[in-house]
Amino acid sequence: MAQVAEGIEPALFRQLLGCFPTGVAVITTRGADGQPAGLTCNSFSSVSLEPPLVLFSLRKASKLLDTFKDVSSFAINILSQRQDALSGRFASSKIADKFEGVAWRAGVLDLPVIDDCLASFECSVYACHEAGDHYVFIGEVKHMSGGGTDHALVFYKGAYMMLAESLRKLVIEGRLGDADIDEAYRTLYGTLLRLACERATDADLDKVETAVAAIEQHADTATLGERIESASGFFSAIAAAGHNEALNLMAQTMTTVLRERLQHKNPVRPRPDLFSLRRQIVQCLRRRDADGAASTLDELITKLRKG
Repeated sequence: MAQVAEGIEPALFRQLLGCFPTGVAVITTRGADGQPAGLTCNSFSSVSLEPPLVLFSLRKASKLLDTFKDVSSFAINILSQRQDALSGRFASSKIADKFEGVAWRAGVLDLPVIDDCLASFECSVYACHEAGDHYVFIGEVKHMSGGGTDHALVFYKGAYMMLAESLRKLVIEGRLGDADIDEAYRTLYGTLLRLACERATDADLDKVETAVAAIEQHADTATLGERIESASGFFSAIAAAGHNEALNLMAQTMTTVLRERLQHKNPVRPRPDLFSLRRQIVQCLRRRDADGAASTLDELITKLRKG
């Protein structure tokens, strides 16, 4: 197993890296059989202007690693906001033929170039370097083209920025009703609690309990920022325990809503009357009592609103 630098907790490392917004691209090539292959990537970056070099990194665990290591060229397709479905399609491990129904053409280097992207760069492989649990592929741009004038699809803190920012704006402007938000929380986290009762490990549940303890341990002098972090951490731990990537992504987006509500609409304050409910949720999770966990969450949200 790969060793992690002392003091660097992997989950926190990933969370903090998410503070840096990135664009989303689909990297494409042709396999040895000539068939197109591709995957979603947000590690694309420029390297050099002279010569024109770009890079992307690929997990060693990727099923397409050998394909990209064996080819001499690849293309970078920068996605627009309207192409978020393509991002999900090329990231899915459940879709065998990623290109089925996707509009694309053969580029100058005979690489698959996806239609209507903001930009496409066809590259020859300049270098490939092993780096930890990834390989870094550096490409020399041989041909490039521009596409539409739409905004770029941006990934930020685990969510597409267009969605997170839209929700954030609605919350700040007071156009997202409390009833709608509460219903969304009950539905989303109720589902995640039920999944957690089926899938969570003891370590997952320990993290939920740690998050509960962090809320309870706040001194009366704790800053608003500290209270927001602990409140967000509780729901994030539940989402992680559900082990569903799609719902986890939705939960991370809902965390944006939670943060904005606590910052601008309902500043969080000490609520010792709620401590027992969070503890009860943890107990239900440990007993694998899905109905009890969801029911207690419903009671928690109701009391939060009344408070």
